[in-house]
Amino acid sequence: MIQEIQQVVRELPTQSTQQAVGYPTLFALVALGSLVPVVPTGALVSSAAVVAFHQTSPLSLLFVFLVASAAAFLGDVCLYWLGQRGVRSNHGSKWLGAITRRAAPERLAQAQEKLAEHGGTVLVLSRLVPAGRIPVMLACLLSKMPLRQFARGDVPACLAWAATYQLIGILGGSLFPEPWQGVVAAVALTLLISGAPAAWRRLRARFGHGTGDATG
Repeated sequence: MIQEIQQVVRELPTQSTQQAVGYPTLFALVALGSLVPVVPTGALVSSAAVVAFHQTSPLSLLFVFLVASAAAFLGDVCLYWLGQRGVRSNHGSKWLGAITRRAAPERLAQAQEKLAEHGGTVLVLSRLVPAGRIPVMLACLLSKMPLRQFARGDVPACLAWAATYQLIGILGGSLFPEPWQGVVAAVALTLLISGAPAAWRRLRARFGHGTGDATG
């Protein structure tokens, strides 16, 4: 009995420390990843969800969801605001240039078509489709969508995104007894989902090029 109490006492500070450090770190990294789209933010959310799943606090998963969605929203709004400044400027801006470079012309054309058909609701799908956020954001910028309208559409998009990647983390946490095993599984699955569309496009381009040589 004494040993069990000692074990509980040793674990409590660890979880408190993880929460005190983990939530601000998660917020900062997700916001940065939304602002500078090179950080795999989905993997961060999934990993945090695995850790929260193994903690004793019943609110840990809720806090991960709230922190991740709020950080994603803040990063999106800041990036859109910076992009708007570039659209209004005669010389553009580095942020608008960065967004434009990361949006393939065919993806941008698709995003503009979907935006014209569905309006701001397309933002929800853009957050869930790997590499879909930047082309849709650029389409919104080029259509001169007001920041307030973009923000309204981005709220459900960020909530759905955070919930999706948190579910991936919960799945990884439930399949493995140790948190680190769940983190590895969640990160691997997240990276696989994120990289699958790009890999498919490369294979399709290579296959099509090869077919053209063979028939030419």
